[in-house]
Amino acid sequence: MLTTPERIAFVLLVLVCGGLAFTGFRNIIRIVRRGAPADRSDNLVARFVRAIVDVGLQRTVFKARPVVSLFHGFIFFGFSFYLLVNINDILEAFVEGWSTIGGGPIASAFNLFSDLFSVLVLIGMVMLLLRRFVQKPKSLNFNPSVKLHAKVTAGGVRFDSLIVGVFILLHVGSRWLGTALHLAEKGHGDTWLPTASLASIPFRGLSAGALETGIHACWWLAMGLIVLFLPYFPRSKHLHLMVAPVNLALAKKTPRGELAAVANSSQPGAEALTDLPWTQLLDSYACIMCNRCQDACPAHASGTPLSPAALEINKRYYANEHSSTLATGNGSSPKLLDFAITEDAVWSCTSCYACVEVCPVGNEPMMDLIEMRRSLVFEGKMADEVAEVLRNLDEKGNSFGDSARKRARWTKALDFKIPDARKQPVEYLWFVGDFASFDPQSQEVSRAVAGLLHEAGIDFGILYEGERSAGNDIRRVGEEGLFDALAEQNAALLAECEFDKIFTTDPHTFNALKNEYGPYAGAGQYQVVHYSTLLVELLETARLPVKAPLTGRATYHDPCYLGRYNRGFDAPRDVIRASGVELVEMPRNRENSFCCGAGGGRIWMKDHEDVRERPSENRIREALALGEIDYFVVSCPKDLTMYRDAVKTSGNEGKIEVVDIVDLLSRAMREGDQKRMEAAA
Repeated sequence: MLTTPERIAFVLLVLVCGGLAFTGFRNIIRIVRRGAPADRSDNLVARFVRAIVDVGLQRTVFKARPVVSLFHGFIFFGFSFYLLVNINDILEAFVEGWSTIGGGPIASAFNLFSDLFSVLVLIGMVMLLLRRFVQKPKSLNFNPSVKLHAKVTAGGVRFDSLIVGVFILLHVGSRWLGTALHLAEKGHGDTWLPTASLASIPFRGLSAGALETGIHACWWLAMGLIVLFLPYFPRSKHLHLMVAPVNLALAKKTPRGELAAVANSSQPGAEALTDLPWTQLLDSYACIMCNRCQDACPAHASGTPLSPAALEINKRYYANEHSSTLATGNGSSPKLLDFAITEDAVWSCTSCYACVEVCPVGNEPMMDLIEMRRSLVFEGKMADEVAEVLRNLDEKGNSFGDSARKRARWTKALDFKIPDARKQPVEYLWFVGDFASFDPQSQEVSRAVAGLLHEAGIDFGILYEGERSAGNDIRRVGEEGLFDALAEQNAALLAECEFDKIFTTDPHTFNALKNEYGPYAGAGQYQVVHYSTLLVELLETARLPVKAPLTGRATYHDPCYLGRYNRGFDAPRDVIRASGVELVEMPRNRENSFCCGAGGGRIWMKDHEDVRERPSENRIREALALGEIDYFVVSCPKDLTMYRDAVKTSGNEGKIEVVDIVDLLSRAMREGDQKRMEAAA
């Protein structure tokens, strides 16, 4: 129990440090509230219940880095229990006779958990510090061209990690040692405090005065550190303990593939920090600076100046440095491009959603980039090739700049006529998409799809020259007005047609029609499916019989807009297996698939000068590392183009064949016909 002067000193310390911390927290709230509007008020109770469960079970943390996540789990569970431990320690210091040592069953259970969790926290913290300061993994570094706040380049993140790490070691370590001294004072161990009992043995010979002094010193070191840490807490990475659950609870609940509407049509996007939606300002305070988003980013892996982690960290350091100004609104915030990120980095994003998927605290750095693109496009600041594509889309309705009359020219090589869905009712309306209509390689796949559907007796039609780009990547580039115009035109045409379902071979088109056409002429009422789903239905009903299963081994690449965005993982794999080949998964698959590099309009842009290896080349290398692989299978027209090109540029021609899922299915059917004819002859 503390002496009266000690109690007074502790209370005064709490009041002073608590007041300083209050100012820091108040500034954070004011800064976040200055952000642009974002409605996350629906189902608040359910949101927070889900977030508490996810955080309590560390579900989001264990998405990646299992070993590191385990050590983080040691710290999280131990530190969470330490809330009770600290309350108990306050009671011991201020309440006469309060002690859990030698108490009843509840006190004994409390002691056991506090003892074991103390050791786990210490182990976890030591291992994480060794990782950061001794092992120094590459994942904690940034590309040389990444824009970094001065404090980051000066070791600010490492310094913050060191402060937090040492604080935890001293706080938990001194509390654990204080328990050992309590046991030494009693002259015996306690079964419910196993590790502290062992630690008490060397101290049992000390005098009563020395033990009492040690106990008081340990208490002050443990509890005093918490109080002294309070003013620093709002500025430290440790703030994620409080903000992360809130951030997860307020995360976007609408479909992943549906972008938020422009908050201010007269000045779209974000130029300054406080132009970002308030939820994206909250992101920077939730950031744990773990760089998982950077690990998953195909742009950073290629060597570009983009690091989603650096973006959030830079936002955080700037907000900390200018918290008073930002909180009060005195003065204007400089452009995000001045302190948070470079313009090249903004345009390096492939909009693959990997950074959002992997983040353990619910951050959405990709959304910051899209908001900045909206602002840049509004000001006419974009690469010449992007501007040209946007002109093509505006004038011709497609990214290739070809006449609309050429959109269905690929059908002329077929030996049957595809119905015009504008003129007659059909069961399935095939929204073909730009690449599947105009790209020569993708046209071959389109013809194969059409042939299989015709053979299966499917009633389907296309829109011919009436179809325009669905606009998925136009919106990701930041051209909201053009997307709106394209969506309205397509939706108006769809409203005039009679059909039961829409299908498409392009995941980008699939995402736009499925998730972003709801507000346009009721287009959101239509059921939209990816062709892989349709093929599985035809296989299951034997309308597409596999007559001679293929042999060989294949690996499959999950397209971002089918897989990570829309959870379309199984149907393409079912088609591959139905063809007879053995499916071998790459290490990065399903939710953790690696982007081909085409999304977000990147397929229209030149490679950045710092690119070491394109994402598509990286992926081909990953596939070849599996051993003998015959087929690299895709289910997206852009993927077909990107990966066939990557096989050539990486010097792997003849080693692996890039095919569409429909190619495998067609071969399994056509080869069966050929073998039957040969047998009859």
